[in-house]
Amino acid sequence: MTYTEASMNALRRAGDELADAVVATLFEREEVDKFNTLMRHVSTAGSPLPDGLPDVAREYLQATSVPPAWVDWEEMEKARLFFIDNNVHISTALSFAAMPACYVVPHVAKLLSTTHGLNYPSKRMAETGQFTVYLMQPDAFEAGSRFIPAAQKVRLLHASIRHHLRRENRWDAKELGTPICQEDMIGGQMFFSLLVLDSLHRLGIHMSVEGAEAYYYAWRVVGAMLGVDQEAVPKSLEEARQFLDLYMIRHMGPSEEGARLTRQLIDLYEEVVPGTFFDPIVSALIRHLIGDTCADWLQVPRTAWDSVVKVVPHLLGVLETIEDRSPLGAWALDRLGHLTTVFELSSLTRGRVMHYAIPKQLKKDFGVTDNVPRTRRWTPPAPIVAP
Repeated sequence: MTYTEASMNALRRAGDELADAVVATLFEREEVDKFNTLMRHVSTAGSPLPDGLPDVAREYLQATSVPPAWVDWEEMEKARLFFIDNNVHISTALSFAAMPACYVVPHVAKLLSTTHGLNYPSKRMAETGQFTVYLMQPDAFEAGSRFIPAAQKVRLLHASIRHHLRRENRWDAKELGTPICQEDMIGGQMFFSLLVLDSLHRLGIHMSVEGAEAYYYAWRVVGAMLGVDQEAVPKSLEEARQFLDLYMIRHMGPSEEGARLTRQLIDLYEEVVPGTFFDPIVSALIRHLIGDTCADWLQVPRTAWDSVVKVVPHLLGVLETIEDRSPLGAWALDRLGHLTTVFELSSLTRGRVMHYAIPKQLKKDFGVTDNVPRTRRWTPPAPIVAP
């Protein structure tokens, strides 16, 4: 598929008809509080829906309770094994590349500033981390899993944000398009998939073509469950590169909200890093992964660690070589990565499960069955050169 200014503009006007209609009905009938209260008891797939749930919500939950019929389960298993093999690196890329990338799009930074408290940046990071961990569990799409209910709730959360911003006249739709529009939802999907893979490559992580493609495929499935238009979403990494390059050229730039959100993100992770000596590595890693231009727009401070962090890919390359050649080394590094990811997520969540709800206003280890074969080293698709 070829993306153009016209096709992207059309995506800016489109939301999510199904979820938008559900949320509008819940507000119209004043059933939001009842819905949120009852939905706290719906946390696992396949569990009976509670009595008293509004009919429109019950119909929505039943209609969205299964993954798309086109899902290739062998590909999803490859994605899960890829995540296990690279979980700490993926967490790093999500935190220090994907999230700042959201902030470098001014209208997205404005929306994030409007829809969640700046004093609690850990909430969004915790929700993102928890959502990804749910996705990559062996039983993510089976009865008893937490992923499908989380996806259903996130989709309604997005619809509720659109509802509030339109109703309260806090969004210039003529200038900015529909809030959380199809273009931005696909853009977010690219940040959490292709941009994460780009960051892993920049860190020197060894990835097979099969693993990278499977990871991207898993996020296509996520996008479908979050209401992304499957006719418009890139089907391959090459199409994803075209979309992401055009999206960033159209929208990226500096903003006060983006700089403020980034400062909050840096402060958050400096609190997680023990002591103060290593605090500057947080800023240095963000700058390394997103580049100097974007880092300057976000007012990421320059530090003495900016040069030091450039040796990280070489160190990780040594560890990756050990992992490639030694089954024991691979097990030890995977175990360490898992424990690091658990520690980071528990630090952000304070040990609690994050609950997704419709806001009334805006103010056991992973199971491993086999290793993904390390064949055909993956390199990112080349950037699109503007004429």
